[in-house]
Amino acid sequence: MTPSAEHPQVDPVHALDEAINGLAWRDPMASASRAFVPWQRNALIVSGLAAMALIAAWPLPALTVIMAVLTTAYVVTISDRVLLFARGLRGEAIVRVTDDEALALTDEELPRYTILVPAYKEPEVVALLIGAVGGLDYPSAKLQVLLLLEADDHGTIDAAHRANLESTVTIIEVPPAEPRTKPKACNYGLHFATGEIVTIYDAEDHPEPLQLRRAVAAFRRLGDNVACIQAKLSFHNGKQNLLTGWFTAEYGLWFSFILPGLMSSRSPIPLGGTSNHLKRSVLEHIGAWDAFNVTEDADLGVRIETAGYHTAVLESTTMEEANSDPINWIRQRSRWYKGYLQTWLVHTRRPVALYKQLGLVSTFRMTVLLAGTPLIAILNTVFWMMTLTWFLGQPTSLGELFPAPIYYPAIACLVLGNAATLFMGLISIRENGQQELLVPVLTVPLYWVMMSVAAIKGGWQLLRNPSFWEKTAHGLPGAGAST
Repeated sequence: MTPSAEHPQVDPVHALDEAINGLAWRDPMASASRAFVPWQRNALIVSGLAAMALIAAWPLPALTVIMAVLTTAYVVTISDRVLLFARGLRGEAIVRVTDDEALALTDEELPRYTILVPAYKEPEVVALLIGAVGGLDYPSAKLQVLLLLEADDHGTIDAAHRANLESTVTIIEVPPAEPRTKPKACNYGLHFATGEIVTIYDAEDHPEPLQLRRAVAAFRRLGDNVACIQAKLSFHNGKQNLLTGWFTAEYGLWFSFILPGLMSSRSPIPLGGTSNHLKRSVLEHIGAWDAFNVTEDADLGVRIETAGYHTAVLESTTMEEANSDPINWIRQRSRWYKGYLQTWLVHTRRPVALYKQLGLVSTFRMTVLLAGTPLIAILNTVFWMMTLTWFLGQPTSLGELFPAPIYYPAIACLVLGNAATLFMGLISIRENGQQELLVPVLTVPLYWVMMSVAAIKGGWQLLRNPSFWEKTAHGLPGAGAST
């Protein structure tokens, strides 16, 4: 693109360097450019060696202690999730802006808005951007849409030029460079942004038409310490197959209840990948996105909170495409799990500072969400195999690992924990008016198996290739068939 009055002059070389390394240069400890800092790597190695030595020397006592620790972690995690759900169920934390309030804002009152739309190897969905942008109720003179495409992604670039995009859409070609991540593209696009508020949409997203206006009204109502407004995400193809049903029910529970529960407790909110509306001044102040983090949204949510700002959840929904293919879903979810672990490792590098910034409860909750979610999904495989082994043969050695003080909490976790999870799913679809998802909610244990596979894959990738962004395909066959 060529610079104009609306698009500032940008040095591509400098912008690319900043997009990749800006956060790492300013605060190396805040970047996932290194998966483990030395003390974390050494602690992991020493802990592993110590555990193996203890198991070799005193196998039964050592394994019993490990079972006790893991069972406690399960009980605490499930209890906290139920607590967050109960708080979110009250509905007090979600910010609601009426249509009248949103439409009452005059063009003069509305700030300039920049929408970043990163896309990579997605020629089949770029044309969908026309309907999404055209459907937004916001004055075009104050709306800037930057379609961020990798300069060597000729297929998507050609599709974008053929799509007859709205005049508010500008194609930005991001110079090809590693890491090939969404946050790197967004950081590069931020150099061309002119809006006071910045948001991200995927090319296939369909945000509710008044969402930008609602976000502006919410910022005005909530005050200066709120830096981000996260809209809800849901899927238009939830009835396509069982997998999309699981995915849709999961999102409904997460965005309608868990995130508002986090908001009410002033805990860090792992942002969604799209529809997070950010004050540009704060975004630039805290270093924008980490180009090396594969869940840059979750990381940004934590950095917003540690910088003294907050995130609010907005009653406005963006419709997306749910993954309908199991292999494609595994690729996406393994990246999310890897990124959660990345984010937790980054923010616990300075534990004393983290405690001072967040406090005890919020630090604990961040750990439960970011580290606990993927680790428990990994451990589920171990516990399922142990349970299957017990039912098949009831080996004495396995029974000895669970003396009464461990056995009864473990049974309570198995029975009550699974029941609580199913109950939360049922309440969620009732409150969200998604009764058609009853079968996916009742069969969700099968979904947990897929989560476990994805978590194991993500954990392995964290060790082998931490900043590799495994591409998720969009525009899959049948995705547009359901409503």
